[in-house]
Amino acid sequence: MTKPYQIFILAHVLLWVFLSCNVRQQPTRDKTVVPVIEAHQGHKSTFPSYIQVSETIRIRDYFKFIDSLVVAYDSLTEYPLSEHLLIRANPWIIDVLENTDYYRMMQRDSFVYDQKQMVVLRPMDSLLMPDKTSADTLLQAFAKTYIDVNLPEFKLRIIEDSVVLYRFPIRVGQNRKRYLKMGDRITDLRTQGGKGQVIDFRRNPAFYNPVDGKRFYLTRRDDEKTTLMPQIPWIETEINGVRNGQLIHPTTNPKTLGKASSNGCIGVREADAWVIYYYAPIGTMVRIRYDLVVPDSHGGEEILKDIYGYGKSVD
Repeated sequence: MTKPYQIFILAHVLLWVFLSCNVRQQPTRDKTVVPVIEAHQGHKSTFPSYIQVSETIRIRDYFKFIDSLVVAYDSLTEYPLSEHLLIRANPWIIDVLENTDYYRMMQRDSFVYDQKQMVVLRPMDSLLMPDKTSADTLLQAFAKTYIDVNLPEFKLRIIEDSVVLYRFPIRVGQNRKRYLKMGDRITDLRTQGGKGQVIDFRRNPAFYNPVDGKRFYLTRRDDEKTTLMPQIPWIETEINGVRNGQLIHPTTNPKTLGKASSNGCIGVREADAWVIYYYAPIGTMVRIRYDLVVPDSHGGEEILKDIYGYGKSVD
């Protein structure tokens, strides 16, 4: 083989290697980039599909991450994608969030000072993006679900059609009036009954003492330990057409459940607050009643204590 011919062959080999490397080289993926299923030829992508998580997601960044998924995928789905629909299609995430409850962690001998640092999603976890049939089923379930609260029973129920899905213990407002700096007036602390709906959420609430109006960041738990306040959504309601600041939110002191001990809000356990939040998107009907006679566990009736002194059931 002549030397010029060898040079010619070598040059072509080097050119082929160069072109191959450039064709195969992929850009480095930034971990903060949300993986998106691309639509082809103007058609919607095929679902169900799975989204693989590429980084560790803690509670402090959880809502931002989920929001980014909703924004990225909403234009690709054949249904209105929302945070609530996505998480209900992945109920294991609700289980993970429930288990960030301080008292559940303490039962496992794990003291959590800052709940916001707890991990919700890990690399290689996968979230299901449902197909249209599954999504429509969830949307129909949302439309049939409502929150039922019976004040003297200290119970909050999540009901779909006529089926009770969950039954949670609650605390309610005190039976007295008190000056609250937050409203700058004497306020009736009794939780007000009636019918209404969920109108808003506070996913990263700021904490203020309604009595003196001062902001606080720490809480003393039932076991006398002090922690930072957790980041758990609060649910804002409108009852009888009035937005009176009456919220459904977690309490860091579950020993107050089953009592008239709040400043008007409905308090629930931390774990339960996550479930209520994901079963009650904006627009969910809320009924707060005052029924003194309720069914007992033996098929009979139980007469409850008249905590507000109404002397009768109030619808």
